[in-house]
Amino acid sequence: MTKRNPEYDFKWCPGCGDFGVKRAIELTIAARTTEMDIPFENNVIVAGIGCSGNLVHLTDGPQPFGFHGIHGRTLPVAFGIKSGNPDLEVMVVAGDGDFLSIGAEHIGPAAQRNLNVTCVIMDNGVYGLTKGQSSPTTQFGVVTSTTPGGKIEGEVKPFQYYLSLGASFVASAFSSKPREMAQMIREGMDYPGFSIVHVQSPCTTYNDNYDVLRGNAKKGIDPLTYDVPESHDPTDFREALRIAQDPGIPLGVLYAADNPEPLDERYASLNSRLRSRDVDQMIESFAIQ
Repeated sequence: MTKRNPEYDFKWCPGCGDFGVKRAIELTIAARTTEMDIPFENNVIVAGIGCSGNLVHLTDGPQPFGFHGIHGRTLPVAFGIKSGNPDLEVMVVAGDGDFLSIGAEHIGPAAQRNLNVTCVIMDNGVYGLTKGQSSPTTQFGVVTSTTPGGKIEGEVKPFQYYLSLGASFVASAFSSKPREMAQMIREGMDYPGFSIVHVQSPCTTYNDNYDVLRGNAKKGIDPLTYDVPESHDPTDFREALRIAQDPGIPLGVLYAADNPEPLDERYASLNSRLRSRDVDQMIESFAIQ
């Protein structure tokens, strides 16, 4: 139960990685609005359905606007909000099931339009809210409530997928490192175009893979995550793709296209070149001569 929403009972399980994501988003928005001297209400968080969607109800401190939409449709909603008011800072929060399954069809168009929004994706490798069914990022062979004999599909590789669709900014974070994540989210919000910060955010109830991600020396487990080398040039697409294809999970900014033109600037440029017509002229253009 939250103080801000006493009539609702929004919950995350103890230890859920989404708490770290929540903290990183709060740190980022608070610092950015202060530094840029803009109203807190200029920020809009768009959520879909899933554990990640509760973030719009659970943020502490000054409140951004929140839009809790429908499953898999965060990007169309964000597109509408940003098109209606390009001055708003629009952030999408979604889970791997919400964003990469039913919502996957919207990623390509948003990337090709270079929609100027930031997407923070919480990947726990399952559908946590609906009791641990397999999701697009669940690994091959894993037993879940919907795959009792083991998953027979290969898992989606998020970083390769985003890069192949043309996302302008792709970063990878870990919920146990909220301050590093906050820096990546800030870079994504400052970036002029479609940015994705994909976060490893373990589900302690249905897929507790903290030890696998960060390692556990006592259990002889090497960490799956590693830092992107400081020498990496994020404007180098081929190198970003190579890192995305390598074993393990890189943490850091993989790709940031150089000098992209976001959709709102494209619209402004297009409108400046078009000749405006009044209503009578538009009606006349449909008349059969």
